[in-house]
Amino acid sequence: MVDAGAPQARDHYAWVMTTALITGSTAGIGAAFARRLAADGHDLVLVARDTRRLREQATELHDRHGIEAEVLAADLSEDKGIETVADRLGDRRNPVDLLINNAGFGNKGRYLEVSMADELTMLKVHCEAVLRLTSAAAEAMRERGRGGVVNVASVAAFVPRGTYGASKAWVVQFTQGAAKDLAGTGVRLMALCPGFVRTEFHQRAGMGTDNIPGWMWLDADKLVAAALTDLARGKSVSIPDPRYKALMGLVKVTPRGLLGGVTSRTGRKYGPR
Repeated sequence: MVDAGAPQARDHYAWVMTTALITGSTAGIGAAFARRLAADGHDLVLVARDTRRLREQATELHDRHGIEAEVLAADLSEDKGIETVADRLGDRRNPVDLLINNAGFGNKGRYLEVSMADELTMLKVHCEAVLRLTSAAAEAMRERGRGGVVNVASVAAFVPRGTYGASKAWVVQFTQGAAKDLAGTGVRLMALCPGFVRTEFHQRAGMGTDNIPGWMWLDADKLVAAALTDLARGKSVSIPDPRYKALMGLVKVTPRGLLGGVTSRTGRKYGPR
């Protein structure tokens, strides 16, 4: 794994951007992307729902790294929010050269324990918003002949585990297909598939984490460094940790019927409670 502070890694993705737009930028993986990209001297467009937190983040990154940080408050569970961000991505006068589709959340509860409204909101954020924002960004990037999109998915995409895993599986399949269709245009697309990362994600969903083994946790800053390396290498899917790569290798050879029972028990053990 690439060390987040390694000097040789600082310019390995510089070809792909001048300005990066990050959704869900104020916490977790999104905040780690913001820190890393700002430290490397790239201007940012920070997107989240909380205007106060966005302004605080923008001020901190500007003061610390001297970059320009634009604030864009938007709720991606609503059409208006998606349209606001899509319009910014399509602005040819102030182009965005890297899109990080990071916004997302989890619902506490198994199938039929979660309200239909909450299930549909998840699909809106994880699937519809990702489709519309990726399309807005990629169209403008293709015209310029350069750019990159990172769609944050999850290793849950590779196991049968509820609506969350299904939505992330869609992100992976969509990203891989779009990457093939845009091959040779100068636009790179990659699905990032982390495992457990120490962020606000589980707390916001009301999920207990005390019973998750320490070895399963990933550091957000190291994850981002590895993801940017994989993007520069042209990968369409990134599982940025040897432990999870090994686990996903086992998943590929495990019968689906057996895998379904294992992931159901694992979800009850390590997931919401």
